[in-house]
Amino acid sequence: MVDLSQYLPILLFLGVAIALSSAFVFLPMIAARFTGAHKPNPEKLSEYECGFPAFEDPRSQFDVRFYLIAILFIVFDLEAAFIYPWAVSVFSLGWVAWISMMIFIAELALGLVYAWKKGALDWE
Repeated sequence: MVDLSQYLPILLFLGVAIALSSAFVFLPMIAARFTGAHKPNPEKLSEYECGFPAFEDPRSQFDVRFYLIAILFIVFDLEAAFIYPWAVSVFSLGWVAWISMMIFIAELALGLVYAWKKGALDWE
């Protein structure tokens, strides 16, 4: 016979996780209803992140610079994700790791200069 009491900590952890995630989702919605923050108006419903209306024809054309900026952000965000673990362990890795990272940073710098010269960072 299997002793099911071994699974009790897992079930407790799962119950706490579900309760907390539900609270983080539903309590702000309930608080917004009671405090009056849930009163939509044209200013609140306007587009503010992407620059074009979100609820239009999905086949409408828009400027490709939004995607270009997003791709550049991801590239340089990944650079930070690679540099941090390297910086933590650089003294134990030796000169080969240091030279490899300098080559990596130089390649990224060349990519930034290329994007800058092509006007990818210009916003009109």
